[in-house]
Parts: sequence; C-alpha cells; structure tokens
Amino acid sequence: MKIAIDGPAGSGKSTVGGALAQRLGYLFFDTGVMYRVVTLAALERSVPLANEAAVTELARQIKIEVTQPTHDDGRQYSVWLDGRDVTWDIRSKPVDAGVSIPSAYAEVRHEMVKQQRQIAEQGNIVMVGRDIGTVVLPNADLKIYLTASAEERARRRYTELTAREVEANYEDILAGIRQRDDMDSSRKTSPLKPAADAVILDCTSKGIDETLEAIVCLVNGSLPNPLPSEREGEQSLPPA
Repeated sequence: MKIAIDGPAGSGKSTVGGALAQRLGYLFFDTGVMYRVVTLAALERSVPLANEAAVTELARQIKIEVTQPTHDDGRQYSVWLDGRDVTWDIRSKPVDAGVSIPSAYAEVRHEMVKQQRQIAEQGNIVMVGRDIGTVVLPNADLKIYLTASAEERARRRYTELTAREVEANYEDILAGIRQRDDMDSSRKTSPLKPAADAVILDCTSKGIDETLEAIVCLVNGSLPNPLPSEREGEQSLPPA
C-alpha cells in the first residue's frame, strides 16, 4: 500500500504517520523535511528566500538524505544536508518562519516531488506532507487529511520546544501557525487542501493512540490481515 497523510503545520501527521508506519512495517517519509532543508541551506548560504531562481538552483545542487534515527534524542529519523546531520537545525525558528517561501516555488516543488515519487515507487510507504494526496501520490491507496485547531497546534509546538529547553512564546507560535496556514492554503502551486477522496480527521481533542486507531481501522479495510488494536499508553500529540 501507499498511504498519504496531509495536513497543516503542527497537526501531528508526522507523529501519527511514523507510528502507523511502525505498526505496518512500512517506510515512513515526511516530505516536509525536504523543504526545510532547502530553507536552511538558503539561510546558511545567504541565498535570499525571495529570490526564486537562486533558491531553485540551490535546491538542485544540494544533497538531501533521510535515514533511520542515528541518535536517541526523540527524533523519528535523521535528516542530512550534504552529509551533515541537520535534524534539529531544520526545526529552528528562522526555518519555521521562512519555509513557506521556498515550498511555494513551482520549480522547487517540482524538484522535490520527483525525489518523493522515486522513493514511493518501492511501495509499502506512509508518506506525509501537504500535497501528497493531491499531487505527489494522487493514486495512493489511502488518503488521510489530519487537522486540528490552530490553538491546539500552537500548544503542541510550545510544549515540544520547552521540553527541549528552547525558549518559546505561545502567542508568537500561534501567530506563526496562522500565517503558515494562510500561506500554505493560498499558494498557487500545490495549495494545502484535502484531496477529494481523502478522509478528514480532526485530532484537536484526540491523543496519539486514538488518532492512530482511527486510521488503522481505515487501513484494515484494505489489508488481508487486519492489524491488532493497541490502546494502551494514550499520549498527547506533539506537532508534525
């Protein structure tokens, strides 16, 4: 199966997608990290994010890799930029603030989508992002659109940052999420929206296990051997 999970920033799609992939024994791939790496590279190399041509050329030049976790520090995977571990660097405030700009560029998305589709060709994959069901994998076997209120997504992000002892302000995070939502949903290229055949799940008041079980029920309708239920250890969803 190819399973697509889309949704706005902080909806928990990476957490749930990772847990689902583990239950299925599938590859987990969060496509959003690719745009974060491009943004980080541009910031580090003083490439203006507003310069579409320069950012596009940079996206073509850099090497992005996503591997199994290399450190036991809460990461779901390790992300590499030209051989350097940037897993947490791409979660910085400057990257948060700027990532919607490169991700809106048509040629940058074109380059990233090519790589994403190549990875998906092997099958048995849970791919998460903002345009997986609509653009990257329009023929996915199952499409989920995971959402939550902006306030709840900001709370999760604030909790994640403070847990890592990173200074954070809830109101600033909430404002950033609302701005990100507006930019993602209004961009001309691959705007954030549910696919016509996606199942929409609102996880504002749901934890990891409850959301995961809802998706497992949908997956079981397509699998010859249904997955077992697993409801112990309910947790609050951290951000995607």
